[in-house]
Amino acid sequence: MCGIVGYIGHRDAYPVIIKGLQRLEYRGYDSAGVTLFDGEDIHLAKTKGKVEDLKSKVETSIPTNGKLGLGHTRWATHGVPNDVNSHPHYSNSGDLVIIHNGIIENYESIKQALVKRGYTFESDTDTEVLVNLIEEVKNKEGVKLGKAVQIALNQVVGAYAIAVFDKNKPDEIVVAKLGSPLAIGIGENEYFIASDASPFIEFTNNAVYLEDEEMAIVRIGKEIKLRKIKDDAIAYPNILELQLNLEEIEKGGYDHFMLKEIYEQPKAIMDTYRGRLLADKGIIKMAGIDQNLEKFLNANRIIIVACGTSWHAGLVAEYIFEDMARIPVEVEYASEFRYRNPVITENDVLIAISQSGETADTLAAIKLAKERGAFVFGVCNVVGSSIARETHAGAYTHAGPEIGVASTKAFTTQITVLTLIALKLAQEKGTLSQSKYQEFLAELEAVPAKVEKALLSNTLVEGISETYKDSSNCLYLGRGYNFPVALEGALKLKEISYIHAEGYPAAEMKHGPIALIDEQMPVVVIATKKGHYEKVVSNIQEIKSRKGRIIAVVTEGDETVKELADHVIEVPDTSESLSPLLTTIPLQLLSYHIAVMRGCNVDQPRNLAKSVTVE
Repeated sequence: MCGIVGYIGHRDAYPVIIKGLQRLEYRGYDSAGVTLFDGEDIHLAKTKGKVEDLKSKVETSIPTNGKLGLGHTRWATHGVPNDVNSHPHYSNSGDLVIIHNGIIENYESIKQALVKRGYTFESDTDTEVLVNLIEEVKNKEGVKLGKAVQIALNQVVGAYAIAVFDKNKPDEIVVAKLGSPLAIGIGENEYFIASDASPFIEFTNNAVYLEDEEMAIVRIGKEIKLRKIKDDAIAYPNILELQLNLEEIEKGGYDHFMLKEIYEQPKAIMDTYRGRLLADKGIIKMAGIDQNLEKFLNANRIIIVACGTSWHAGLVAEYIFEDMARIPVEVEYASEFRYRNPVITENDVLIAISQSGETADTLAAIKLAKERGAFVFGVCNVVGSSIARETHAGAYTHAGPEIGVASTKAFTTQITVLTLIALKLAQEKGTLSQSKYQEFLAELEAVPAKVEKALLSNTLVEGISETYKDSSNCLYLGRGYNFPVALEGALKLKEISYIHAEGYPAAEMKHGPIALIDEQMPVVVIATKKGHYEKVVSNIQEIKSRKGRIIAVVTEGDETVKELADHVIEVPDTSESLSPLLTTIPLQLLSYHIAVMRGCNVDQPRNLAKSVTVE
């Protein structure tokens, strides 16, 4: 949520910042702003709306020169989305300027204390409170900006990623992090600041990711100075060489990032198992598992924590782990897990799944599990992310950047990683015969080509979407491995088309949802031939007898369901455990086309953010 961009160096800051904000639009926001310092004056423009609106306002209202600048996209927490509440914010003197992601939980008490000392506030934000607290400390203690930031942050409760500068010291920017991600790009006599590396990838491949409770001072002509916020201890920057390239974060000829990412799935799945899966040799190599094999083999159970789409991938993994490796699995919403008193022991393994690696609830669950002595394994997509650093070990999905807010390739690559782990453990435990194990390896290796074939349904799905684009509700049904796919299909539709949709186990239809079915209700049924096929066919007959409109996802060559359904979408045959990697494809396409036809903003659906870094 929210996006931070900053620049200090020899270039004009404005082009860097505005392009950077556009790159961060995927994070979700409702307003945007920019401040530029030309050596004498600070120039500020901010507005409710999109970055394009900000761009128009900047270019008609303020000078765009200056070698230092900050930009921000805001997702409203304290105060409604409007021009005044948008970032950046000034201190009362006008000397300090700040941008901030996160929430200051004790802002109200700090605000009241500052009001008593004569401070005034224009906005309803916690951020304006923070910048004035920093100014108060700076003036009262007679310290420099960096020290003032440190002292002030030790007085606040909450989460933050901040960048702040003082117009009286125009050669430096102070940044700090707790909970929200923050990266510093290091160029030749220049620094870039951003929520992730995408705003500065064309300028430098060298970046430092701040750890929680770290602050940094970046100054022209000097090396980064890192400090621990709590005790002022010196920290040493770990400079990473970024693997990201510019082409990966551009649309590449597609109308939307979501469609591009749907079509990237064959390559993303292959990249995820590349170097790990040696099917012809019967080998799975995963360093994070190999080095901690005993932890998994001796585990009493595996607990999977995640949110949203990642939670659905975890549900698929529950079937896979229990079926193949015979290890008990519990799948928990990270947001609920952290707020109850879960029974966790040192004999448990917790797997945390997150596309961004920055999900606040999942990070909190990780910390809780570590405190209780559990071994924590992370599955995420972003190298250097907080989850990658907080877990004991882990595996990257190698999906490449996912810009569209509605996850697609994250889901399939997470399932791919989790399947590899389950197969590895099954082989070590001897819970799969060698022939069955070898069969699964071959099937998994064949999945990318089968996903390519499933994508050929795009034109058919587009035609089906035209029929149902004006629906108010939609029901998704699946059984076994494909019940989580039904949940994921429903989530995709509601996320980007704003049509109410619910996913259910097909057998549960008779326990309530059947009351909703009439001739106006489209019902998407996943009815592949493996698993509980006959039972699902019976459910389809029950829907048909109540005049429900049936969209069926079936195994290639199916004739039985074709006689019953209004629309049939075929996917290639594969093992039941791998079928979610194929059956999810037409559901992603269905959601995409319906959303486009309804005129929705597919890549940036309303009220949503890509990386949920606050509760």
